[in-house]
Amino acid sequence: MSRRDRERGSVTAELAVGTPVVVLLLVAVLTLVAASAAQLRAADAARAGARLVAVGEDDAAVRAAVARVGGADATTQVVDEGEWVRVVVTRPLAGGWLAGLPLTADAEAVAWVEP
Repeated sequence: MSRRDRERGSVTAELAVGTPVVVLLLVAVLTLVAASAAQLRAADAARAGARLVAVGEDDAAVRAAVARVGGADATTQVVDEGEWVRVVVTRPLAGGWLAGLPLTADAEAVAWVEP
């Protein structure tokens, strides 16, 4: 039996072992990208909400701004702390095929309430 005959099919076996590893790595990278994007959107939404509360807007306007910046599935909590206001935004990691994951992005912003 020649060397060529003994090595026949080795590339197919290596591909069969390597492909799941590459796919798993790709899924991990895409999940990290989705988590980063969700965290940035939540932080931006919290800052927008805190700015609006600080200048005296009502809760409906704050929630509308948070939904516009953070997405329709973002939840908002406004905490009045006297001269300061804290806005906490929580949103799911992502939609689509990642929607079933129990991961959320949370962000909060604090602003001084203008007189």
